[in-house]
Amino acid sequence: MNSDISFPSRRENRFYQGVAATFANALQAVNFLGDRFLRQSHHSLSAIEDLYRHSMDSAFSVTESFLVTGAPHASAYYPRDFAWFYPDVLDPETIMDSQDAVRRARLLEKSVRLLLEAVRADVVTTTIVPAGRGRYLGVNYFSRPSDTLLGVLAGLQQMISAEARASSYLAMSQCAHAGRLLLAEYGADLKRAILQLASELEPFDHHGTTYLLCDATAPRSAATDTRAERRRFVTNACIYTTFAWCVQLGVVDANELKSLLGRELAQYKQELLRLFGKDGYVRHSLDGPAGSPVSSVALDFVSVHRGFWDLSVASERALFAATTDLIIAEPRFRIPGTSHFLVSADNPRNKMIHKIAAPAYQGRSSWPTFNVEFADRMLDYDEFSGGDTYRAYAQGILKDIRTATEVHGGYQELLSEQGLKYRTWAYKGAVAHSWFPRFLSVWSRAFGTPLLHWND
Repeated sequence: MNSDISFPSRRENRFYQGVAATFANALQAVNFLGDRFLRQSHHSLSAIEDLYRHSMDSAFSVTESFLVTGAPHASAYYPRDFAWFYPDVLDPETIMDSQDAVRRARLLEKSVRLLLEAVRADVVTTTIVPAGRGRYLGVNYFSRPSDTLLGVLAGLQQMISAEARASSYLAMSQCAHAGRLLLAEYGADLKRAILQLASELEPFDHHGTTYLLCDATAPRSAATDTRAERRRFVTNACIYTTFAWCVQLGVVDANELKSLLGRELAQYKQELLRLFGKDGYVRHSLDGPAGSPVSSVALDFVSVHRGFWDLSVASERALFAATTDLIIAEPRFRIPGTSHFLVSADNPRNKMIHKIAAPAYQGRSSWPTFNVEFADRMLDYDEFSGGDTYRAYAQGILKDIRTATEVHGGYQELLSEQGLKYRTWAYKGAVAHSWFPRFLSVWSRAFGTPLLHWND
């Protein structure tokens, strides 16, 4: 394989939603059952370099048609993942060689184009399920998404900014060119969808002040949502970040959003901070029961890479630090004896589906990827505050993730409350190949040197 990318020609894809998409649930059940019984065990590797190489060969195989997390999710596509979990696919320090660079660029382009085709077809959902012969079903498992368009923008943004990274790989500049072409081709479709999203925000009155929320009367989902809560911080932070990124990419003019929102983007964000941070820390949800502060926060407040938080602002740093300090100081937020932080201090009610088929994402489990983002936001805080308040905590998080990766034979999607592989009957030992590069990127930032070195 040479360094030149020959992007595949377009084919006719069809997207379905509504009544047709009800079959997606049954199709996904079959997919998960097939994975449960047919997937082979992972390679018996333990060295971090060998594990990484195996993961990258799996994640970016030339046979893949879309970038997916790994097993058992390879049978469905999750648009939001490009914002939450795949922001460093094209980080040159994480790329093994020129062939790896070509594979990543090609797969990212194919994936983002498919997502943009779904947007053009007005199918903006949490999950896209392939149904054969260029047919796809869009389905929302719990509620309408808050972060799907954010994921589409994130994938597009990563492509366009590829050539800005210091790299000798020709694939980077080619991917950036492909990204600009996609933006020109699908920009009008993205604009329509984003303006529609802005028009769906609802007024929320609190102590005489009116705020705008995406989930004031009905839940919208985000990456960790399995409880279908209303008035969550992370869902609204996703919406703001979507608007901010679309303005940065030139998809929508800031004045167009202002006319729909009735306020500047900066004011919209400050109102969200004032509402969710009224107690001096970031509340996970306004609908949660009254209780101790640590019972009111969740790890997903760190949001997405280069997302909601601007820690160059003193007031945001103070709010971030107060929330971070609550999590660090509460033993219930940690797997004992480690720096693995759990999603929440209190276990929400587990439904039967969480025990049999799907993980309780907001429960007593640890997401390595959210821990990586937590570490990265800590480093942001230190960078802008000019100190070393959190660097040691960030390094501890990353060291423990490395250890878990080596012990469990791969980068895990979830760890249990006891630090073991997360298992339900169907969701057995899920791996997360495509999240691995992000870990390496943040490791380099935290320690000042790459964890792995490549010769190419």
